[in-house]
Amino acid sequence: MAEFISSKIKTIVAKRARHICEYCRTPSAFSSSKFSVEHIIPRANGGSDSLDNLAYACQGCNNIKFTKTEALDPESNVPAPLFHPRNHSWAEHFCWDASLLGIIGLTPIGRATIQALRLNRDEVCNLRLVLFLIGEHPPQN
Repeated sequence: MAEFISSKIKTIVAKRARHICEYCRTPSAFSSSKFSVEHIIPRANGGSDSLDNLAYACQGCNNIKFTKTEALDPESNVPAPLFHPRNHSWAEHFCWDASLLGIIGLTPIGRATIQALRLNRDEVCNLRLVLFLIGEHPPQN
């Protein structure tokens, strides 16, 4: 297994994601931290370095996710897999609230991912507000 992800692969993953975090939908152009190419199924859990297992993520989502692959759905209290950007559609599992600043989970996967990755953490919602005010939020699907 490779020790690092090449810059070529990082570029492919970032372009595929349109330079937007595949979890919280933060655009990298407005982030104060560099984004990462993260393993959807972590290497520690047997995940590979294949493009199908790589996602573009902000540091907040990447750090919080770490090796998690599932979490409890807060509505049913039953474990659910976390959102998988290659296998799931964001719009199937999430939508924006009425203010367009918060993410709502539509399914157990969506709700578990929001809670586990803290997709509505204060700093992300504050950035969404500023981006909304300048016409840069919400991102197009």
